[in-house]
Amino acid sequence: MTITAINYTELTEKIKVWSKELGFSQVGFSDIDLSAYESKFTQWIENNYHGNMDYMARHGSMRTRPDELVEGTLSCISVRMDYLPENAKFAQILKQPDHAYISRYALGRDYHKLIRKRLKQLGHKISEYCEGFNFRPFVDSAPILERPLAEKAGLGWTGKHSLIINREAGSWFFLGELLVNIPLPTTSSPANECGKCVSCIKICPTGAITEPYVVDARRCISYLTIELKEAIPIEFRAPMGNRIYGCDDCQLICPWNKFAKTTQEKDFNAREELDNSKLLSLFAWDETYFLRKTEGSPIRRIGYECWQRNIAIALGNAPYDETIIKALNEKVTSSSPMVVEHIEWALQQQIEKKNQAVQATNDRLTGRLIRTIEKGLPRDA
Repeated sequence: MTITAINYTELTEKIKVWSKELGFSQVGFSDIDLSAYESKFTQWIENNYHGNMDYMARHGSMRTRPDELVEGTLSCISVRMDYLPENAKFAQILKQPDHAYISRYALGRDYHKLIRKRLKQLGHKISEYCEGFNFRPFVDSAPILERPLAEKAGLGWTGKHSLIINREAGSWFFLGELLVNIPLPTTSSPANECGKCVSCIKICPTGAITEPYVVDARRCISYLTIELKEAIPIEFRAPMGNRIYGCDDCQLICPWNKFAKTTQEKDFNAREELDNSKLLSLFAWDETYFLRKTEGSPIRRIGYECWQRNIAIALGNAPYDETIIKALNEKVTSSSPMVVEHIEWALQQQIEKKNQAVQATNDRLTGRLIRTIEKGLPRDA
């Protein structure tokens, strides 16, 4: 069937069926007019809230004008795929400071390749239905504003933490897009139902949500542990706690996530026991072992150096333990200067905790001695 002869309403219903068969949780359709978002994005860049993510500013207006990215684009097909694994062990790990907390999206297989492959399959199915159809898939990998497009396509609304929230599914899902050269009927956008809630703003450990709907990436733990390739500013090290790759706090506190669905995609389930690993065990990995254990994982892209850096900070935040001090000292001679800086910081934290523990013990002993002496004194002494 040629493009001019297509019944687009009928086609959208077919795309919904095909999307479900490919494992997508939801699909929506939008035009590509992002003019309403352009000024906010420009202001965000001018505030330098993107930090060292130069690629966010590199392509000028292209990010808000999809037809400049892919010539001939008329519509966008947006999809979401749930990724929350069963038995996600959120609070349990955050409450165990000797364990490593890794953002729940990164526990399984790298979503980029998986979703991109499914989007390609969806595009090919549409191609079989209509002659002259062109498409290009995107999964967090090109200058495109995927969240505004998802919002326009009806997948949810933008929450105050800047993530997309779905009324029936919360926010634990990935997004993907197909830019296409056909004028599909658009899906209506949902109303914003965040209301007066500011839980995500209040819980952020580093105050990264500077105001509703605005995130300063330079303060965000996800940015610090994943995107930043340099030393992590000292002011953010203690608030990081045991979070070594990303942070889920703003999603964990969101009341809409009581409706979140667990993933049906087995590749998103936790691998290599990364949802329940001790910091010292992960810190002991050499680079070869790190590459082997993170094969096919999004974690691999931060590299071994940043992996060590992040774990060193978490070890510094852990309760005093001579085993930790020993492990940190053993890594000094084999680590890069950047990692050594964080090891030295961690050692300082451990030593301070040791001194505090010794002082607390001395205070208790002194108090006990004084009470014993007082009991033995004459009443008129």
